[in-house]
Parts: sequence; structure tokens; C-alpha cells
Amino acid sequence: MVPHSIKGDVVVIGGGPAGMAAALSSWEAGARSVFLLERNEYLGGILPQCIHPGFGLQIWGEELTGPEYAETFIEKLNRTGVEVMTDTTVLELSPERVVKAVNSEGVWELKADSIILSMGCRERTRGMLRIPGHRPAGIFTAGLAQYLVNIAGYLPGEEIVILGSGDIGLIMARRLTLEGARVKMVVEIKNSLSGLVRNYVQCIQDFNIPLLFSHTVTEVRGKERVEAVMISEVDEGGNPLSGSEREVECDTLLLSVGLIPENELSRQAKIPLSPLTGGPWVDEDFSTDLEGFFACGNVVSVFDLVDYVTLVAERAGRAAVFPSSPQKKYILQTGEGVHTVIPQRIREGKDGFLFIRPQKSMRSVTVFLRWEEKIFYEKKISICRPSEMIKLNLSEIPWPQVKGEIKVEIEGTEIRGIS
Repeated sequence: MVPHSIKGDVVVIGGGPAGMAAALSSWEAGARSVFLLERNEYLGGILPQCIHPGFGLQIWGEELTGPEYAETFIEKLNRTGVEVMTDTTVLELSPERVVKAVNSEGVWELKADSIILSMGCRERTRGMLRIPGHRPAGIFTAGLAQYLVNIAGYLPGEEIVILGSGDIGLIMARRLTLEGARVKMVVEIKNSLSGLVRNYVQCIQDFNIPLLFSHTVTEVRGKERVEAVMISEVDEGGNPLSGSEREVECDTLLLSVGLIPENELSRQAKIPLSPLTGGPWVDEDFSTDLEGFFACGNVVSVFDLVDYVTLVAERAGRAAVFPSSPQKKYILQTGEGVHTVIPQRIREGKDGFLFIRPQKSMRSVTVFLRWEEKIFYEKKISICRPSEMIKLNLSEIPWPQVKGEIKVEIEGTEIRGIS
């Protein structure tokens, strides 16, 4: 089959919140040949199934549901000339910026001046956790359960245990309770919350759902359908403590145990990836280490707010139209107390954002930026949590005059549980 060949200014892969914002930003920056490719039948990514409020507070100052947030961008895209191709799957992506995709109209080959990667992320599964037991019905990722309830109209179970206190797990604890199911408990292997505190308050505390820290599921019981799970207390290293096991009867186990950036296409294009984030190395304009390729949203690193995803996608969209010098002046490294930092490369640092994810929950926090042994920037914060990124303005940082590696560090007093 001879593919349809197209030359474009910008091709955006992925039509979730990041892809929509990036495509719109590229159009507004002056690109007039912008293609937005989405494998689902509709735009929005995860947003259409997120029917709860809480979106838009950071960038618009008003609270929207996920579908409302998505519709805002869909309406804006409809007023542009961006070519939206839904139900379109990208098969290949080459380092020469050639995209091969397929849909009901055939095979497409798109050559672009700039490619923006916005494929989002996927959920960790039971297989990745290696939980012993049979493979019965009744084990779902939290995101799949959310789709079943909010989009398909199915209730996944009646007696439910949720493993992991990530945001989707917390939100689904409330949603399933409202639908008549009994959420028996949420079990978290860490000693602190994995999701946002507001979701704990609104979804767990307000509905009196038990939440156990420093516990995990060590076995699934049942052959045809889940009948029970074994939970155990864990030590500081996450290892189950012998003698702490107890059985909890249930018919459903939901897994809310983390997200993984979706970077198979990035690997195919030979874009260098960070082992810490699982996504591409990026600079303040979210340009990758491969010329002409940009990445934004959860494909770079998992963001806790869709508002942050929109902010970085808008930067990537503009930069894809007017690429900057590929030369990077500073390399950011994670230091004490820091899990990840985005971006990891800085050209000038004149504008943009620095997102820092702490390793643990702390109070009386100080964020340091260190060049060699000299601290040249520090910022005090009352509290930080792994579930909430610290956002700094790059323009406020007095960057050194010389090139080199810069270490980002966090110091504070560790806190456990909910604070």
C-alpha cells in the first residue's frame, strides 16, 4: 500500500491535554501546517473519564471537571486550522522526523520540521508488582476501573481493596463508594501519601475509608474470581514483616501503584531517555537531546496537575515553531532529598519553570541549587511531599556565569502519614 505523504511544520503525537495545548500553541505561534495525531476516537486523553472537579485552578483560577477542561481546548482547536486525526495509530517514528501512521483511510507518512511527543503514560500492572496468587477475575488498574465506571457504565466489583494511595486510586475510592460498592481499605506501601492531600481529604477522610500506611498486598486468593487478599506490614525497605499477615475478604483488587511514561516511539527514534524519569532529557523549552524533537506532559515525567502539563506543553508548542540553539549551558543533577527534576538541561534560564519532586515528605524545607561546592540559590518552603511537585521560576534563579553541572538538593525534617 502506497502511503499518503504529507509535509508539515509540526506533528504532535498524542491528543491528550499536553498534545492539545502543544498543537494550539504551535498554531498561535504562527505554524500553519500542524497535525495532531490521536489513537483514540476522541481527543482529551484521560480527561473524559475524569468527571471529578479540580482541573484548571492553577492556570485559570476556576475549577473544572476533566471533560470540561478537555472541551475548552477542543473548542479552541476547532477555531484553528490544526489538522486533527483521531483513531490514528502511529506505527513508526524515525530520527529524521518521519512519522508513519495508520487509520481507516490508509497509511500516512508525515515529514515534519518539528515533532512534539505527548503520548502520556500508562499504569503499572500486577505483573510488574509480582503479587503471588492465581490470575482470577477482579483485578484492575485504577484507571481501567475509572473508565469502566465513568465511560462504559460498569461496576467492577462490590467489596473492594485498593493497593496504592495514588490520585486515581483515592478518587476511585470515593467514586465506587458513591456507586454503592464498599471500599474496605486503601493500602499504601510507603509511610506517606502518594496522592494529593486534597484527594485524601475529599475522597478518603470524608467517606471514612480506612487507609493503612506501610502495608502492602502479598497474595491474591481465589481462582475464578478474587475471594480475598493477604496484606502485610512492611519495613523501611518495603519488605513484608513475617507474622503481620492478615486476610481481607473482597471480590475486587484495584491497583494504583504508579504511572510509566509511554516512550516506545521515543526509543524507536533513538531519543536519549533519563533513567530517573523514564522520559526524554529536556531543556526549559522541552526540546529533547535529538534536534527537532520536543516532548511535553507525562511522556517526559509524570506531573501531578494537568495545569502543569498545559504550561509545559504551551512552551513546547511555541519552541517547536522557533527552535532555539541546541547548546545547553547547565546540566541539572538530583542531589540529597530530590527524586526527579524537570528540565534536566538549561540553555539560559531566562524564563520557564523548574519542577522538583521530593523523595519524601518533609517540613521546614529548604531547596538548594549548588554549583561545585557553592550554594548560589536557596528557597524556603513550609512543607513538601513526593505527591506534589515544587515549581520554581527559572528567571528568579541567579545562574552562574560559567557552564557546568548544577546539583538540586532538598533539606528538611521528615514527616510520616498525613500532614
